[in-house]
Amino acid sequence: MGFLLSAVLVAIIWRLVDLSIVKPEFYQYYSDKRWQPSRVVSAERGVITDRNGQPLAISTPVLTVGMYPSILNRHPEKWHELAQLLNLDYKKMASKIKSRSNKSATFVYLKRRIPPQQAAKIMALEIPGVDLESGYKRYYPAGEVATHVLGYTNVDDKGQEGVELAFDSHLTSIPGRRNVMLGVKQKVVRELAWHEGKQHKPGGDVELSIDMRLQSIAHYELKKAVTKYRARSGSLVLLDTTTNEILAMVNQPAANPNDRSHMDFGAFRNRAMTDLIEPGSTIKPFSVAAALESGQFDGKSVFNVSPGRIRVDGKLILDAANYGTLDLAGVIKKSSNVGITQIALALPETGIRDYLSRMGMGSDTGSGFPGERIGVLPNYQSWQPVQRATLAYGYGLSVTAVQLAQAYSIFASGGVKKPVSILKLARPPEGEQVMKPAVARQVISMMESVTHRGGTGTRAKVPGYRVAGKTGTAHKVGRNGYEDSHYIAVFAGLAPVTNPKLVAVVVINDPSTEQYHGGQVAAPVFSKVMAAALRLKSIAPDQSVIPDLSSGAWVAGRQ
Repeated sequence: MGFLLSAVLVAIIWRLVDLSIVKPEFYQYYSDKRWQPSRVVSAERGVITDRNGQPLAISTPVLTVGMYPSILNRHPEKWHELAQLLNLDYKKMASKIKSRSNKSATFVYLKRRIPPQQAAKIMALEIPGVDLESGYKRYYPAGEVATHVLGYTNVDDKGQEGVELAFDSHLTSIPGRRNVMLGVKQKVVRELAWHEGKQHKPGGDVELSIDMRLQSIAHYELKKAVTKYRARSGSLVLLDTTTNEILAMVNQPAANPNDRSHMDFGAFRNRAMTDLIEPGSTIKPFSVAAALESGQFDGKSVFNVSPGRIRVDGKLILDAANYGTLDLAGVIKKSSNVGITQIALALPETGIRDYLSRMGMGSDTGSGFPGERIGVLPNYQSWQPVQRATLAYGYGLSVTAVQLAQAYSIFASGGVKKPVSILKLARPPEGEQVMKPAVARQVISMMESVTHRGGTGTRAKVPGYRVAGKTGTAHKVGRNGYEDSHYIAVFAGLAPVTNPKLVAVVVINDPSTEQYHGGQVAAPVFSKVMAAALRLKSIAPDQSVIPDLSSGAWVAGRQ
């Protein structure tokens, strides 16, 4: 017994000498390997909500499989099974392990964002040097309904389009680094102090001006119209005229950002901000406003547009019919190209062009949205009569749907031009008076006749409300000039007329049915979306609806 006890004591003494004197560096190295200074601790990206607090973009926890190469390199018998479970190429994975085997303190990703079930199978193998790291994946609860507004993030959680890109620096979280201790099987058993002050910080939140109730309705109605009329694409923008906040902005085609297995970048493009169109007759109200402000015309001015055509510089400009004699309101109601041409030629050479510039054509809307285009407003050195005429009825310039909505909001706000906002605002922004208030009211009254019997936009009516607006049908430009059978159909309008609170613009690109005019395909979408918006915003009706007992129909009467 004495001999055995002496042997144990000698062994203990020898072990202490070995640890502290003979090979201290060797044991210190393996001790230090249990402290991993480069372990990343992820933080959540900021939440994006609509104006009512409904989450539109959130970060959900996911798992990432990683390795400590120096440890895994000593267990090649486990590599095949690991590669199979992760669906990785064995040769590439083996090369990755070997090339980084000298980086003992580095946690290297093998596969990111895997399902919990798959992660559980991998961890059940108990492969030395393989561990999991928690992270986050962006999720969009509204799917394709809000994709053009929100955009999306990449695998590194960086914004690539839309609001995700515009406010990326604010939304982005700051990851931290934390020292950890590994156990006998080289798994993390304890998280220790933050490494050199590298504490993680969540991203900031963003509250949008979008109302998801209206966004959903607009998405549904636009999609239905694009499908019904077999159109190539479509856009819709709804503005609050008090603040110029965007309440809804939808496009077709659309894609679900939660499923990018078949990525179609065209379906992620926010056409309302990026696609340019010639607005056609929706520009005519501004031409009439320019005529009124010039002092050369007033509400009683009369135009002889017979026989429904006029020749300018050899180009024949046509009306849909021979309207005979029209006043200014009639020119808008009937959408007379001949009448607008007479106005344009009577005004100074750059009169219409300069007026459209004041309305924001050829300038950005102030939204700050990435990829927004400013359109084209020509400024010729010498204006030919035909150029002045075509510009006055919406050809020769290009705008986005958002630009056109901003321009129409000028009528609604009494001639004040305000920047457009995709963020919810605490107070209305400062604006610039660019149109006389009296002229704005006068043109609204004229545009209201467009929705009455005999006008081109009767399908834009909203029961219980007075609606003002303008239709537009423009030929599309092809390789050989304007094409006879391809159109852009537009309706732009506001409601209620007595105190305009909302402006909407609907664009249907290239409808391929027998119905292709703005009053036929775009105006009904405006009517349905505007009706829903007026109700949801609790805006009081300004028109009574009474039954016509003789016919059983309902007719509208002004209050």
